[in-house]
Amino acid sequence: MPADLAVIGLGPYGLPLAQAAVAAGIPTIGYRTGPEAASLSPAELRRMAARGFRVITGPAELGRVRTAVVCAPVPRGAEGGLDLGPVEAAARTLAARLRPHTTVILESPVPPGTTEEFLRPLLESGSGLRAGHGFHLAYSPSRVDPGNRDFTPANTPKVIGGLTPACTESAAAFYGRLTDKVVRARGPREAETVQLLETNFRHVNTALVNEMAVLCHDLGVDLWDVIRCAETKPFGFHSFRPGPGVGGHALAQDLTAHTGRTLRMAELAQQVNGRMPPYVVQRAAALLNEHGKSARGARVLLLGVTYKADLADQQGSPAREIAMRLMELGASVSYHDPHVPSWSVLDRPLPRADSLYEAAADADLTILLQQHRTYDLQGLSVKAQLLLDTRGATPTGAAHRL
Repeated sequence: MPADLAVIGLGPYGLPLAQAAVAAGIPTIGYRTGPEAASLSPAELRRMAARGFRVITGPAELGRVRTAVVCAPVPRGAEGGLDLGPVEAAARTLAARLRPHTTVILESPVPPGTTEEFLRPLLESGSGLRAGHGFHLAYSPSRVDPGNRDFTPANTPKVIGGLTPACTESAAAFYGRLTDKVVRARGPREAETVQLLETNFRHVNTALVNEMAVLCHDLGVDLWDVIRCAETKPFGFHSFRPGPGVGGHALAQDLTAHTGRTLRMAELAQQVNGRMPPYVVQRAAALLNEHGKSARGARVLLLGVTYKADLADQQGSPAREIAMRLMELGASVSYHDPHVPSWSVLDRPLPRADSLYEAAADADLTILLQQHRTYDLQGLSVKAQLLLDTRGATPTGAAHRL
């Protein structure tokens, strides 16, 4: 059966989209834009393949689909801005094979104006077609939340912003096959800015509670009890939790490198959240000192090194920096994570604990970095000599909390 959809970029944005499309019965092909880490489990990938999903090795079939969605990664560049190189490469590959009346949608997290000012000229010059006339062009922010069992693509509204009203409707018709609700933005810039607002909302609010964590520790206040009480307010408050840092693929954006304009709150959020890994190490060293031990030579066990609970994805996880800083202090670092069979830091493979309870009992300090479902935190708090909980997940009084 010929494919109806091509997903270009099979990383954390593209694979979940392809999975949703395949589940909706849409014949789908995938095209890699580079060495992208799989964001789905092997079992999920096998189920997709059983339903007809194919990863193509050559770009020829991109010219035979009705809809092409660009989900290329947008990493942080050398100057601190976002690197649109992968999006450019994907656009050039698609443009050379773009046929009339195809709907092209960008889902990569890009600065406002990218669809019209960056992607459109690439597609037009490479295809000889005119956006809005020869082909449809739109932007839709990716709303992927890996591991979320309550909100799936089917019940998560999709925002669409097309170059023209016809472009918007064409993209809406496609997404209407995947989700219960499509929300039409005024245009691509508005849709791109939705992505900007949603991403920075997470980073800014996480930064606020991270600052509160440091303040409350200094004041001797139980932050977790503060949050528990504050979230009973039925209006004007949205609950966030502090942690050892902010991981994931969606980067906070201050736009300076692209527009010359600074989003001061986003810039400050990056600074605050970036200070959390060293703060965790500082707290760890202080706890060891309080118990008559030095960080140098201490046996430290890290629990959970992925960026999100119950997933194998390590993108942006603060665990790596925390391990590195502990090693620089002279600590002997090991780890346990049910989703990560091997792990290296500073080009050195770290020992993986086989028996979790025995490893916690043997370690001078155990640090909970990620709250995987498989962890019995009550049992760990009993076995561990010293436990630092950066997630507020252990029972009250069972561990030292961030």
